[in-house]
Amino acid sequence: MITLASGAFAQSNRPDAGATKDIEDCIKTAAGPSAAMSAAESCIGIVSTPCLKEAKSTADMNRCNDREKAVWDDILNETYRRLGKKLDAEQQGKLRDMQRAWIVSRDKTCGFYWDYYQGTMASPMAAACVNHETARRALFLLGFLYD
Repeated sequence: MITLASGAFAQSNRPDAGATKDIEDCIKTAAGPSAAMSAAESCIGIVSTPCLKEAKSTADMNRCNDREKAVWDDILNETYRRLGKKLDAEQQGKLRDMQRAWIVSRDKTCGFYWDYYQGTMASPMAAACVNHETARRALFLLGFLYD
């Protein structure tokens, strides 16, 4: 059974409880005990997409993506912590190095929207990219906990 940790969110940059519940419920349903974690990729966007339909500005679009990204970031960090506890010292070092390389890759990939478009829409496009890539990474690491 997949269990995801969610705690009290004291900081303003922490995910809200409703968004967390929606995404965690989706992951549990999509990637149940016998399903592949890749099936849970259908959960990416379940918070941001409805929000984006109501967005009236690029700032609103950024908030929609940031709201969902906060949940995925929380899941990613908790999964990283739990996975690290299962690994020996050498594997922990490799996990850390892998994550550091991924962060650089994500930031360069999503930052390219600024380099290419150089306009107002680059901001929400970059925010959507960071949300999507963070979600994919969280699901990737979750797969190691449940294989």
